[in-house]
Amino acid sequence: MRIKLIILTMILAFFSACKTHTEQKKPALDISNMDLSVNPGDDFYSYANGTWIKNTIIPEDKSRYGSFDILQEENNTILKEIFEKAASKKSAAKGSSWQKVGDFFTSGMNTEAIELKGIEPIRKELDQISALSTTVELQNLIAQLHSNRISPLFNIYAAQDRKNTTKIVVNLSQGGLGLPDRDYYTSDDDKSKVLRNEYQLHIKQIFNLLGYDEEHAKQSTAEVMGIETRLANASFTRIERRDPNKTYNMISIQEMQLTSPLFNWAEYFSGIGIEVPSEFVIDNPKFFGEVSKMLSETPLDNWKSYLTWNVINRFSPYLSSSFVDQQFNFYGKVLSGSEVNKPRWERVAGSANMAIGELVGQIYVEENFSPEAKDKMVELVSNLKAVYRDRMQNLEWMSETTKERAVAKLDAMNVKVGYPDKWKDYSDYEVTPDCYATNIKNALNFGFRQNMDKLGKPVDRTEWFMTPQTVNAYYSPTMNEIVFPAAILQPPFFNLYADDAVNYGAIGVVIGHEMTHGFDDQGRKYNKDGNLEEWWEAEDSDKFNELTQTIIDQYEAFVAIDDMHLSGNLTLGENIADYGGLTISYHALQKSFETNKRPANIDNFTPEQRFFLSYANVWRQVIRDQELTRRVKDDPHSPGRFRVNGALFNINEFYTAFNIKETDPLYRTPEVRPTIW
Repeated sequence: MRIKLIILTMILAFFSACKTHTEQKKPALDISNMDLSVNPGDDFYSYANGTWIKNTIIPEDKSRYGSFDILQEENNTILKEIFEKAASKKSAAKGSSWQKVGDFFTSGMNTEAIELKGIEPIRKELDQISALSTTVELQNLIAQLHSNRISPLFNIYAAQDRKNTTKIVVNLSQGGLGLPDRDYYTSDDDKSKVLRNEYQLHIKQIFNLLGYDEEHAKQSTAEVMGIETRLANASFTRIERRDPNKTYNMISIQEMQLTSPLFNWAEYFSGIGIEVPSEFVIDNPKFFGEVSKMLSETPLDNWKSYLTWNVINRFSPYLSSSFVDQQFNFYGKVLSGSEVNKPRWERVAGSANMAIGELVGQIYVEENFSPEAKDKMVELVSNLKAVYRDRMQNLEWMSETTKERAVAKLDAMNVKVGYPDKWKDYSDYEVTPDCYATNIKNALNFGFRQNMDKLGKPVDRTEWFMTPQTVNAYYSPTMNEIVFPAAILQPPFFNLYADDAVNYGAIGVVIGHEMTHGFDDQGRKYNKDGNLEEWWEAEDSDKFNELTQTIIDQYEAFVAIDDMHLSGNLTLGENIADYGGLTISYHALQKSFETNKRPANIDNFTPEQRFFLSYANVWRQVIRDQELTRRVKDDPHSPGRFRVNGALFNINEFYTAFNIKETDPLYRTPEVRPTIW
């Protein structure tokens, strides 16, 4: 049966009403952004984006700036209008989306009231910490803080059982750190040492703002750093955490009490307001053993300093300006390189998206998204699935048995587009226009309660884990589903006036990327029902690992900044997904030429060339050194340059499209271009 591939311009028809005449004339692929003096085989990323990169200045309030950020800015303009409109609706019915969104935004923008309140919104928590006199009280307070999504020591959440995805179970995971990753505490390089010193200075200054004198602030800072460093040393690395089998440890309450004997686990679960589970999942038994030892070996005063820091670190962005500024000074300037904080409204909008994201989303899609787009996007996904299925069935390296199971998983993969069919119920969440931090506190507790309420109930397969206004997409291995929020269905991903090659190079690759996450080094370990199990034939797993080792080696060779190489293991899943997405979407474009007349060249570029250029445009960005350094350490995504120069040079058709020669620096011999999917 022939596959009928839809024309992407039909998918995008719903954007026509909101496009201006100027926008209609804007080229889908602007060749003025290219640097044609660069040889594509030397640096395709610069060839495709070089002039744009040279001419683009990173905004002061950003640590990087690229295609995603530009789309987010355009999206923020829409969101700002929504928030301001909601705030002006003084007669909105109590409990309605408009009332809650409006009152939340009003509370965050009322800086005069926020300044007057100072730290009063968190005074209760700070006083409780000061009053601690026993380790029993300490553990009880940790449970109380966790139920408000303040997370000292470790994290708790309810989620699908990875080995039986029809059930929701309690999960406990390592945590308790103020820096982004355990390596910031354990690495001995000069940059890490400088950053640790800056972090300690930041903690001390926060304690100064709380009224601590210099000596007390220094002492408290040392106590916080001592506890966090000990937690870091007991933590898995990011690469270890990528192994879903390593981080899945089903344990009974009795076994947990033996693993971590000085922490009263039954009392803890009761303290957060749930029935004591007979068994639950922990990610790192060694970590929880260390938590137990720390309870007996760490003085109570040290714990007070640590808990105080956790509370103030969680709420600083929502308090008076001195706390906001100090928080930004470290996490924004020092850690990421931003020069100024984001505008107030943008920060408040971000908080609202966190607190009441689907209430905002309801208004967003009512005014900015056509329901017909969902059906058209699902049809496109179906077409890419068909190409994926065909390629799977013709893989030379995979056995027929594993192929059959892989195709079954692909066929079972669910698709969600635009916005949820069933919205979250926020009726129990109270919002006041009078206190921003109180709204945040209520939202954190509300979110925790909603999460814990899943326990003992059937899995809700209608649930979304991104809001419609999020410029992103995701694959869930336990749900075996791909999800595309409404906000990403805009240029440069969906472009009404673009030729198909440009759209396949953008949204088509995004679709293929998310599909491939079901078959990357992590996703492949989950079966068609989302259960973590070994469903591959052993020899196929070995061959897959051989192929992906080539990709690991390729990315390890890239130097991102100074002497920092990329981590091929940390970024492996995303690199596989980029390669898979490109491969599937490219062949889907070619398939479309069987039913649609092959288009003429545009700006002297063939459809194949425009496909690859479109992909490169999606990942163009300028980034500050601090942010690049941070991301190389802890981001599972490769930086934009290497998402382009890494993935494209594994695709045979790319070499033909741009006449890449053996003498070109980025040329790879056919033997090291692994055909995975």
